[in-house]
Amino acid sequence: MSTRFVERQLLAEADQRALSYFDSLAARPVFPTREAIAALSILDQPFAEHGEPASTVLRRLDEIASPATVSSNGARYFGFVIGATLPAAAAAERMVLAWDQCASSFDNSPAADAIERIAGRWVLEALGLPTSSAVGFGTSATACTLACLSAARRSLLERKGWDFDGDGLIGSPEIRVVVSASVHITVKKALRVLGFGMNRLIIAPVDEHGRIDPLQLPPLDDMCILCLQAGEVNTGEFDPFCALIPKAKAAGAWVHVDGAFGLWARASSSAQLAEGAELADSWTTDGHKWLNTPYDGAMAICRDANALAAAMNSDAAYAQASKDAQKNLTLEFSRRARGLPIWAALASLGRAGLCQMIDQHIRQASDVAERLRAAGYQVLNRVVLNQVLVRADNDQQTLAIRLAAQASGQVWFGPTIWQGRPAFRLSISSWRTTDADIELLADLLIALKQEITG
Repeated sequence: MSTRFVERQLLAEADQRALSYFDSLAARPVFPTREAIAALSILDQPFAEHGEPASTVLRRLDEIASPATVSSNGARYFGFVIGATLPAAAAAERMVLAWDQCASSFDNSPAADAIERIAGRWVLEALGLPTSSAVGFGTSATACTLACLSAARRSLLERKGWDFDGDGLIGSPEIRVVVSASVHITVKKALRVLGFGMNRLIIAPVDEHGRIDPLQLPPLDDMCILCLQAGEVNTGEFDPFCALIPKAKAAGAWVHVDGAFGLWARASSSAQLAEGAELADSWTTDGHKWLNTPYDGAMAICRDANALAAAMNSDAAYAQASKDAQKNLTLEFSRRARGLPIWAALASLGRAGLCQMIDQHIRQASDVAERLRAAGYQVLNRVVLNQVLVRADNDQQTLAIRLAAQASGQVWFGPTIWQGRPAFRLSISSWRTTDADIELLADLLIALKQEITG
């Protein structure tokens, strides 16, 4: 039996097992049972002297690990802004695995290079951002934020005549960073990794919706980076870009927009929510959130294409490439073609399909909020996007209802803290989520409130 035949058999078995998992999504609990989680210990064995047949490895992986997965690829997962993978994106991901390309540059993969360029252009068109911007497809919004903020720091120092590449930061002019009081933790992480001390961040006060108050914006100058949000993680709200960005630009500051999920509102009928975001210098967004692509596909977008290319350049004597090759726009030198599923998602949806999907989620969020309010829940946000922030009559009820909903296996969502008190957050972002799933979610929460409050 040839090695090639055995390999084909193994891949066919993997496809069969994957399809069986796909078929089970509607029936499996959204969060795995305690028994399924406990069974994972079977895999915890000493590193063997001799390996097992690949088919045995695959079987154990499926039979033991599949039951312990979270059904975030299903219709009733509302825990975070995580979209189920669109069929075209899932199929493209399988092709990417078969190609096994090092998609760093044209020389390594002409196909990946060409398609990721197209995907980048389509992303800019879908989001209404400057079409001459650079688009780097990175692993996550965190990594892409790090790339954008690196470009921001380098550019601001260059304007002052400082050679960051040659002299680093020791003795350099100080760059101040202004962030929202409700800034996302991934932006803080990127800033911390870059060496911006958390104690030195300048915090901009926010209003009751989690948006920066323009009247309380700290003073800015040409050595400042201002980080804004498109889609606050709890409320889904947007910083008032039209009021903030012109002030920052007049002062010479660099403006970065964290739009991991909210930036996609610009592709919907609610585009006015993010009006003015196009005036910024850089943006980050994720594919796996509202575009419903697989994980490991985020975007670093920079108005000044040369600034991102200079900050991220990784040319070597043995690996020269164009300045806009993906290895020169992202953190990764060796990388997979993570822009291909994004291309496939956009190709399959088109402008109208993308708008329709996002519009549906915004409407569904509004629908469930209306039902919960009528049932006596406190809906704490205005529900302008796909986030519904909820509290019961008191903190104990809020906790008990969330735990009971999680234990039901019918849905899953997680906790949060809003204005110092517990709440829970419903995020609606999966293309699989139907109105019937929204009805089930509302019915369950209403029944649990009645049961727990007596």
